Amino acid sequence: MNTNRLKCILPFVAAFALIGFGSCRHEKNELGHHHHSEAEEASEHGAHDHDHEGEESAEPEGEGHADEILLSPDKAAKLGVVVTEVAPAQFSEVVTVSGELTASPSAQSTVTARSAGIVNLASSAYPGSAVTRGQTIATVSGQGMAGGDANESARVALAAAKRELDRLTPLHKDGIVSTRDYNAALMAYETAKAAAGNATSAGSTATAPISGTVTSLLVNQGQYVDAGAPIAQIAASSSLTLRANLPERMLAFLPKVSGARFRTAYSDEVHDISDFKGHRSADGGNAVAQQGYFPIYFTLSNDGTLSAGSFCEVYLTGAERGEVISVPVSALSEQQGEYFVYVQVHDDAYDKRPVKLGADAGDRVEILSGLAPGEKVVTSGTTFVRLAETSGAIPEGHSHNH
Repeated sequence: MNTNRLKCILPFVAAFALIGFGSCRHEKNELGHHHHSEAEEASEHGAHDHDHEGEESAEPEGEGHADEILLSPDKAAKLGVVVTEVAPAQFSEVVTVSGELTASPSAQSTVTARSAGIVNLASSAYPGSAVTRGQTIATVSGQGMAGGDANESARVALAAAKRELDRLTPLHKDGIVSTRDYNAALMAYETAKAAAGNATSAGSTATAPISGTVTSLLVNQGQYVDAGAPIAQIAASSSLTLRANLPERMLAFLPKVSGARFRTAYSDEVHDISDFKGHRSADGGNAVAQQGYFPIYFTLSNDGTLSAGSFCEVYLTGAERGEVISVPVSALSEQQGEYFVYVQVHDDAYDKRPVKLGADAGDRVEILSGLAPGEKVVTSGTTFVRLAETSGAIPEGHSHNH
């Protein structure tokens, strides 16, 4: 091919390529619904006789929908997505600390042995078992031991003293026995009676002084104990103490504490002490530091749903502040250490918004920045909106041709 012929063909090839590129670019713009400036939209829409003047006025210049999360109202309703309008309200100052539920000191009791001997535990007495006041926890007997059974000796002495008293009583009435001898026999009988106590043929009996739950057994079956030795611990389940451990560095918050919420390790539900007729125990503000913490005590009336010995996360509440923006914990989405909420910008569109968190009230969290009053935030079904964000699915029938 000579040079002159090549020079003649090149202009036609360049023109063809330019036409094809422009056609492909135009097709891509139509299928992808790319956003254009007003000048570009006016040019393209004028070429295709489209009239979008109403839509152009509805959407501010320069704004688009590239970052919006699309979810149709029908799908949102089926997935349980709920939005709530943001409004400033009262919010209590909160400090989150560790804590523990324990049996109240006044509701704990110890079962003790009334005599020395070998312990025989009742089959119904074991850790966790419920007992009633007066129920037998164990019997103690010295039978078969070297030195004999002290209970049996006491019963024998009591029987002998009673026989002697019965013999002298009619003789004293007839004046045959002096009053001094009669009084000596009476004293011997009372002494023997006191020594025998509540001993029976099976030995002494250790009973529960209160109704409640056996929290621990302090002896083993067949163990020898002295009189007065502890056998078991019982705690009444109707009264509990919530102990909150306030760190020493937060001592200034101690006099501000007016109430508390708590969440047990076995439940995600946050309780308020008022739900259990709770109140702060009188400590006179003279709390003593224990291992780097100041313990704060609250007395609760247990309705059967709480368990003594459970560890808790405690939210100590202080003075209330007004005009605070907060959201439920369920509204938050955490990603790589950052927190976000989803704001509804249209009926079928949501915006992912970074927020800065403040105080934590357990069920709600203060928002320091990122939200404004009047905005609508997803407070339930946040996970499904997040899934829609990652999938990028466009709900059926949705269009953003502007």
